[in-house]
Amino acid sequence: MTRRSAMHCLSVALIPAARGQDAPEVLEIGGGTISVTFGPGQFDLPRQALLDWITTGAKAVSGYFGRFPVPRASLEIVMATSRRGGRVSGVTYGDDGARSLVTLAQHATLQDLQTDWVMTHEMVHYGFPSMEEKHHWIEEGSATYVEPIARAAIGNLAVTRVWGDMIRDMPQGLPAAGDQGLDQTHTWGRTYWGGAIYCLLADVAIRQKSHNKKGLIDALRAINKAGGNIESDWSLERALQVGDKATGGKELMTLYGQMAKQSMPVDLPALWKQLGVRRESGKVIFDNDAPLAKVRTAIAG
Repeated sequence: MTRRSAMHCLSVALIPAARGQDAPEVLEIGGGTISVTFGPGQFDLPRQALLDWITTGAKAVSGYFGRFPVPRASLEIVMATSRRGGRVSGVTYGDDGARSLVTLAQHATLQDLQTDWVMTHEMVHYGFPSMEEKHHWIEEGSATYVEPIARAAIGNLAVTRVWGDMIRDMPQGLPAAGDQGLDQTHTWGRTYWGGAIYCLLADVAIRQKSHNKKGLIDALRAINKAGGNIESDWSLERALQVGDKATGGKELMTLYGQMAKQSMPVDLPALWKQLGVRRESGKVIFDNDAPLAKVRTAIAG
């Protein structure tokens, strides 16, 4: 979550920290620098395992954006007060520089870190400009949508999981009775998964219009390259117009006009059929003869 108010070759290096117990670890990844500090307490896992976890998230985000989306970021890892292991939560800020606070359970395991989505989600926020509160859905929706795709691209998540989780979770973002559009309905489901539905629909529309030569990834990269990151305050219209220019169409602005102030029905089962993906007996099955199978493959795997 946020609070404010062809894959490039990634360079990864661990710079030795300065002397002193509280000196940060500094990671250089994808052209960006991440200063990592740890709160009090001792995790069960060794420090290197935690640094590897952070590196994986940064690699995923750098791969998606073509670079680490901000020149510098600060990340603090603190121990959760809850006794339940494996719990991860995070919040990201853009004021006073890109920075994230991630809470991790003391007894988290290596498997917990290998399957975690929070670290990547928080870092995706670095790549999009800060918005007015009413547009919080695009910040959280884009991070929700991009995170699994970015992780799959570096082999950290199976492509079947990307689509299986979308099929399972995206219905939470559909409009309910009384919905007044994404800009005016600020429930959890509409903010996170409603925003993700917007991103998926935009991705599919861009790829259809461009004959699969462009996608949402190109729009988000262009926004970030133009200076749109969490440290900058932009209007949503400005961001979408930059994205549309990069993809040679008007899909982002058109879809925004349809979803911002009114409830727009979305037939997700029909969309999954067009994309050629379904869940059956707990398994994800792809239909490569479906009309939009190539679009599905271009989006994720």
